[in-house]
Amino acid sequence: MLAGVAAAVAGVGAVLALADITSPLRGPLTLFFLLAAPGAAIASALRGLDPWGRWIAAVAGAVALDLLVAEAMLATHRWSVTGGVVTIAAISVVGLLAPMVPARRLLGRAPGRRDS
Repeated sequence: MLAGVAAAVAGVGAVLALADITSPLRGPLTLFFLLAAPGAAIASALRGLDPWGRWIAAVAGAVALDLLVAEAMLATHRWSVTGGVVTIAAISVVGLLAPMVPARRLLGRAPGRRDS
């Protein structure tokens, strides 16, 4: 249930930022989205770690990803709050879906075929 509430709060933060709605909650909820979305994607890929290690790696990875996106936007002179939120959302969706793809499919091998 807590994960559902966190997803709803992050979604509201993304909507507030994308719709450019003036609200005192816009900043904190958008920041929560920018940390929670990539953090969830990274945590889903690190299922083998213990909970504390996974949590720390997910938060550190989320901060690093946010900084990389911001730095790329600044370097290309394309700074935009909307662009940053959309970019983080797209990277997070790809990161959440990537562990669901079987490794054989990523390597380009058919499931029933053996290379000799």
